[in-house]
Amino acid sequence: MRKGCSFFAVIMLIILLLGGFFGFKYYMKYFGNNVAREGYILIPHSANFNSILDSISPYIKNKENFVEVAKSKKLNEFFNAGRYRIKSGSSNTDLVNMIKAGNQTENTYRIGDFFTVYQMIGRVTKKTELDSLKFAKDLNQIASEKGLSNAEDLKKYFFIDTYNFFWTVTPKEFFKKFEKEYNGFWNEDRIAKEKASGFTRDQIYALASLVYKETGGKPDEMKTVAGLYINRFRKGMKLQSDPTVIYAVAKANNFKGAPIRRVFYKHLKEPSPYNTYANAGIPPGPICVVDKNSVDAVLNAEKNDYIYMCANPAKLGFHKFTASAAEHAINAKEYQDWLNSKNIK
Repeated sequence: MRKGCSFFAVIMLIILLLGGFFGFKYYMKYFGNNVAREGYILIPHSANFNSILDSISPYIKNKENFVEVAKSKKLNEFFNAGRYRIKSGSSNTDLVNMIKAGNQTENTYRIGDFFTVYQMIGRVTKKTELDSLKFAKDLNQIASEKGLSNAEDLKKYFFIDTYNFFWTVTPKEFFKKFEKEYNGFWNEDRIAKEKASGFTRDQIYALASLVYKETGGKPDEMKTVAGLYINRFRKGMKLQSDPTVIYAVAKANNFKGAPIRRVFYKHLKEPSPYNTYANAGIPPGPICVVDKNSVDAVLNAEKNDYIYMCANPAKLGFHKFTASAAEHAINAKEYQDWLNSKNIK
């Protein structure tokens, strides 16, 4: 009797050990950490199961286990395109479920003071699935639907800031986010100030772009600069903004290469409607993407009598303002001498 019990106990122990062994293997295969190193993988809409394996293999410890779990969960039949973060400690189940559910990690995009929307598109699409040509074509279509010529006419919808988007973002989704922000920005208070200003919205954006470029995006002098340009416009004076000359020269070169660093007299004759040395009035459109502060600076322009300003070499990034032509000539000479001393050409 005791021998039978001992034999039964041994058999049960063996069964328990085998069950524990295979149970542990099953647990590790499905729920144990299978990440060798962290990183991101990109799965395009055109991907297949093999290309997914090629992308994820450098980040996992056991490819065979991943394949088995993936197939058991039918990842080879269904997945969502996207940019996925491979986190340390993730199991095969975690990874497969993430891709099947489409739980992407967003990319961070910095929209800067681009001269053109197309320059912005070129930078943005480096972090999207679509290439720049497709992105531009779709934004051109959106512009056309709004009665505009092309994507460049959408410039006022974009504000300088940092944004988050998925790698798979479509041009329509991309623009919709900015359009919503644009519509939210133009609330009743700003619309009232727009009407009181006497300027059209396009003129406001054009002035805001000059303000932004002249101040380098620093809000300290924005309202002062806006007031100065409005003074010149009201007096019938040419705005004579150096950034418009830089833009005009860049535009004539199809925005290829770096923009000029210093404006010389030869540049002031650049034949362009954007050149405010050659033409009176406000440019036909903004010379760059702007931020909200620069638009607000135009809507809330400082009441001053300034009509001249010059970069201040003693305080880089800031200006000397005056209503006196004689004083301005002295300031301009001081700045030119500083440029020459630094060999800035």
